[in-house]
Amino acid sequence: MCNLLDDAWLSARSSNSVVGEGHRGLGAFEEVGVRRLLLGAERFQDIAVELPTQKPAIFRQLLLPIVVDALGRPRDAAEWVAMFKAGAFSPEQCDKLNAYLDGHRHLFDLFGKDAPFAQVAGLRTARDETKGSALLVATAATGNNVPLFSSRSEGDSLELTPAQAARWLLHTHCWDTAAIKTGAVGDPRVKAGKTTGNPVGPLGQLGVVMPKGRTVYETLLLNIPFGQPLLSDDLPQWRRREPDSRGEGTLSCATPAWQARASRGLLDVWTWQSRRIRLVPEETPSGLRVTQVVVAAGDRLDSTPDHEPHTAWIVDSAATRGKKSGKGKVVSPVRPRRHQLGRAAWRGLNALLAVDRAGEQIDATDVRAGFHTSVLLSRIGAVRERLPQEYPLQVELTGIAYGTQSSVVEDVFFDEIPLPLTALNPDGIVCGSLLEALSQAEGLAGAVNNLSADLRRAAGTEPIPWDKGQRPGDTLLHALDPLVRRLLVGLRTIGEDFEQSERGLTAWEQKAGRETWKVAEQVLSTAAPGLFSGRTVTKDGKERVYQLSRAERHFLDRMDEILTRRAALRKSA
Repeated sequence: MCNLLDDAWLSARSSNSVVGEGHRGLGAFEEVGVRRLLLGAERFQDIAVELPTQKPAIFRQLLLPIVVDALGRPRDAAEWVAMFKAGAFSPEQCDKLNAYLDGHRHLFDLFGKDAPFAQVAGLRTARDETKGSALLVATAATGNNVPLFSSRSEGDSLELTPAQAARWLLHTHCWDTAAIKTGAVGDPRVKAGKTTGNPVGPLGQLGVVMPKGRTVYETLLLNIPFGQPLLSDDLPQWRRREPDSRGEGTLSCATPAWQARASRGLLDVWTWQSRRIRLVPEETPSGLRVTQVVVAAGDRLDSTPDHEPHTAWIVDSAATRGKKSGKGKVVSPVRPRRHQLGRAAWRGLNALLAVDRAGEQIDATDVRAGFHTSVLLSRIGAVRERLPQEYPLQVELTGIAYGTQSSVVEDVFFDEIPLPLTALNPDGIVCGSLLEALSQAEGLAGAVNNLSADLRRAAGTEPIPWDKGQRPGDTLLHALDPLVRRLLVGLRTIGEDFEQSERGLTAWEQKAGRETWKVAEQVLSTAAPGLFSGRTVTKDGKERVYQLSRAERHFLDRMDEILTRRAALRKSA
């Protein structure tokens, strides 16, 4: 496999069968190239990857920019909706895509002599040194990066098939670790054979939010924001490969030299070349394999641009705007919101549902930071009334947690949640219902934690610190996870029907109450006999009695305050 357009290197699940109400059944996986995947995008459900973080890398570095560069962006909401409802590329669009792929085919050769895809031809170090291909693989041990439970050490040779090498090449441009990189001949910034101060790849600085449809075609459209035409110098990296260019401002990524600059636009930021790379293939008994690579410093983004579509945003409060970083630079008041490890994606829905109202910065106040949803979810929210109300929109969230000055991969975040289209109306019933349910879930977790803390104080010990150990609230949130996801799916069909919303929230409260009491019973069952009489604690001149009966009564009262519908039903029974 050498050419990414026509040779099979991606695994895609077909979706030829249709099962009730337009939902497609699961099909078999097929090995495909980019051309077959794009031209038949409506016939495939999704692509399969080795690590969740590969998927946004493949879409951003390859699939999305090809479609946009060949066909242009939809000019407005009406054009986007027409394309989406078509369900497939039209014959005219397929002809344009084919012509584009034919015209640029030579730029997609993975091992091309003059212009290898997403690489620098002839890239080398002063000593012509190479490193093992594990340097590309986030899950492989290399240097200080030794993933937990890795079955391979740095000394073990890792042979990548061309298909694997292509996927990890794209992944490296998006997610590579920071710190020191090998110095390349021809890079004027090399000092003592290395470059320092390299940031992580551009996606590593985000909490990636990627809408997903029923087919690859729908997923492509959901990830292309309409409006604002492309600038003339906003080009994908394969159209910015002048190997003889010199100096700043050329935008060429075909030389060892790199620059720190702002993104020119959507295609530029999607295909950002954050590293200079050369794959070193060799013939082995198993066939052509990549066992060695050269990875050097690449271009650096001055800052995450506001046209970055795949992240939600944090909006600083008025009191913290204009503050400076440790290096004396003014910190941007709007910055990407990263995912928090160990938290289910639905616990961050308040940020995803922070849809812009006429340009205002959602929820930011004088003293409290706020949120902005992603550009893509904002656009989908703008056209929600032109799409089927029950459309099964999914949102995939991916991220990487780095450690030791961002030089190693510590963990990978991935979650997928169903999102009702009507929830993207910030003034609608569904949005309000979801935010209420999420607030209740967090409140119930807090109530269980307070119950545990009161019992521990009654026993003469300190509560479990919030950042250490397993607290019972975490156990409860895990138990509530399937209930929240079921609620998200159920709210797809209610529209703006208040009565249906109330029935759904009542059912949610009943089930959430049962799960909460199960966890509370486990906490209460550990109570020692001495807790019945309790213990008096004096703090700030005030006495407070901690005992089992008071802790349980306070917990039950708090449950009623949170689950008001459940409490009303119980009192009326």
